[in-house]
Amino acid sequence: MTRIKYGLTLSNRSVLLGMSTVGEMLDLAVEADRAGVWDSVWVGDSIFAKPRLDAMVALGALAARTERVGLGVGCMASMPLRDALLFAYQWLSFDCLSGGRSIFVACQGQREAGGGKFAEEFAAFGIDPGTRSRRMEEAIEILRLVSETEDASYEGTYNRFEHVTVLPRPVQRPLPIWVTANPNPAFPKLSERALRRVARMGDGWMTTANTPETLATNLAAIRRYADEEGRPLGEGFEACLYYNIHVTGDRERGLEEVASYLKAYYGVDYDRAFLDRWVAIGDPERCADLIRGFVDAGATTITLRLVGHDEAGQFRRVTEEVLPALVG
Repeated sequence: MTRIKYGLTLSNRSVLLGMSTVGEMLDLAVEADRAGVWDSVWVGDSIFAKPRLDAMVALGALAARTERVGLGVGCMASMPLRDALLFAYQWLSFDCLSGGRSIFVACQGQREAGGGKFAEEFAAFGIDPGTRSRRMEEAIEILRLVSETEDASYEGTYNRFEHVTVLPRPVQRPLPIWVTANPNPAFPKLSERALRRVARMGDGWMTTANTPETLATNLAAIRRYADEEGRPLGEGFEACLYYNIHVTGDRERGLEEVASYLKAYYGVDYDRAFLDRWVAIGDPERCADLIRGFVDAGATTITLRLVGHDEAGQFRRVTEEVLPALVG
């Protein structure tokens, strides 16, 4: 039976919003590294749409302060904006620096509410948002190519190079490359395209804002599409849920704090139905039960972002009261 892994999502955006400090962020990573219930530590990514400490800089700092946990970006929303070959060099360097602890998750940014200044960010780089899917795909192809091949050549729509060997070589071979997909049933063709991309290109899948039922349905579709592609998914394929948590004995008050925190973070007033789907809110037993529902649906890794102004307090409660019930 596959052991479920749990990741701590740190907010490298909160330090710009006055909700946290760099020192507090790094200290939480060190505590997670020392606590056996956490398997990985994550940061988010955006450049101008939702400004934050640069993901690569933050990951480098985390690699220097930790020894055991995997280190990931969930997810690399700026992938279409970054030079693909330069980024591949940076990621291979990071895998080397971290001793082979990198977990890469590709995505392409978000137009919808919560995506920040999406259009302004693409305009600043002079890139048509309509090209972002293919740019992301080429970046995935290039990262995989140069991590596995020396004297590599590539010709795509937006990237071309010949006889390039990227040094340093990564510790992990192959590098884990996961792909994000958050299908919206209202747009079935786009949903199928996103899930087929995961099946075709991913060693794993990251998703968010699911129910256990939608996660199971989409995972089954990915497996079916992978079989059609002649690339059946093995036991090592990761199904990762990006989830949020707020542990409290007063659920109504917790909902108010979560809504306030996310409004300050994203500038969006999320309705209660969405918060119930996106955040585990309640006492430790309720939070563990909600997480267990996604495990039963097929999730192999669940990343947890601590939603609330007392990150240290939430970290203690999740570490000492929630995760032991799930990993014990």
